[in-house]
Amino acid sequence: MNIKQLIKKYTIKIYKKLTHIIPTSKKIIIFQSSNGRNYTGNPRYIYEEMIRQGLDKKYKCIWFLFDTSIEVPGNCKKIRNNYFPYFWYLMRAGFWVFDSRQPKYCRKKKNVTYIQTWHGTPLKKLALDMDRMDMGGSTNIEGYHRKFLATCNDWDYLVSQNSFSTEIFKSCFAFKDRPILQIGYPRNDILIRDNNKEKIKEYKKKLGLPLDKKIILYAPTWRDNEYSVKGKYKFVSKLDFDKAQKELSDEYIFIVKYHYLVSDKIDWSPYKGFVYTFDETKDIAWLYLVSDMMITDYSSVMFDYSLLKRPMLFFAYDLENYKENLRGFYFDFVEEAPGPISKNTDQLIQDIKTYDPSQWKEKYQAYSAKYNHVDDGHASEHIVDLIKKKSR
Repeated sequence: MNIKQLIKKYTIKIYKKLTHIIPTSKKIIIFQSSNGRNYTGNPRYIYEEMIRQGLDKKYKCIWFLFDTSIEVPGNCKKIRNNYFPYFWYLMRAGFWVFDSRQPKYCRKKKNVTYIQTWHGTPLKKLALDMDRMDMGGSTNIEGYHRKFLATCNDWDYLVSQNSFSTEIFKSCFAFKDRPILQIGYPRNDILIRDNNKEKIKEYKKKLGLPLDKKIILYAPTWRDNEYSVKGKYKFVSKLDFDKAQKELSDEYIFIVKYHYLVSDKIDWSPYKGFVYTFDETKDIAWLYLVSDMMITDYSSVMFDYSLLKRPMLFFAYDLENYKENLRGFYFDFVEEAPGPISKNTDQLIQDIKTYDPSQWKEKYQAYSAKYNHVDDGHASEHIVDLIKKKSR
């Protein structure tokens, strides 16, 4: 154990002893996205709604980040994860607004309101519903269940995107007797509000993207069993970018967006001008808005992107293995997918070139009715109203 780990170990011990002595304040709110990896997602848009209402000046807003150089608007304090001030605000804050599980050392007090926004409608089996796992080298599903149950027992409110998620969350998070806020996702408010030509052009310029090409967003999920070290997963894809560049570069460019758990450093220089990459620090909502179509596999991005009613294609080269050996699905993916499912690059390129919206209209409408029936552009306001109510 090095000196840094030793300091953290003893800091956690002190934190656990002091936390129930140090008083909390309902005027202090902690926000955290992707366990501190970025400023994105549901917590971001809840916080930005607070800015819009001027509440960042009435509450002390704290952002937990591993990289405090990340730009965050408004009147907030950026705190480095796992340092002394981090534990101080864990003790002091009356509200926690997170979109992922908190570390197991966190001690949530009774007078703290914990709003767990989560980060997606599930296709893949989650948490307590998983009956097998091979995640970062661990196959101990019983231990995983115990740890997950211990953390989600601290959640006071859980945000759901649709009725499908609400029912699943009751079982996978053992949330049958606590409030599930079926209000849509705050991160999707921007997809409804900014889905117009002027804003899309503005986002393209901010992202440094060309204005004279169609844009394909490629946003695959991570593979539980493909990792370098525990907690750091590889970018795994069978997509042949050489072939895609040859066949598609006259008309299209690609945006490649890694899942936030992926930490690979890949040399994309051979595809300069064709492939643009964005890591976990870039908010994917902007990438949705600028894209003309999206390719994914089993990621929850499929539920958010469908709000835009734009073409979705599914590059599922490992469908059988993923379904049977890694996670398992909550619904019949092949039957419900509102776009073509490709098993190899040649098929994917052909599906891109021949995509016909009318062919998928009926499936897309059924998909939207099931998964997009709640998002209305006002989810962030609902959470801010809850914070105001609970802080009186």
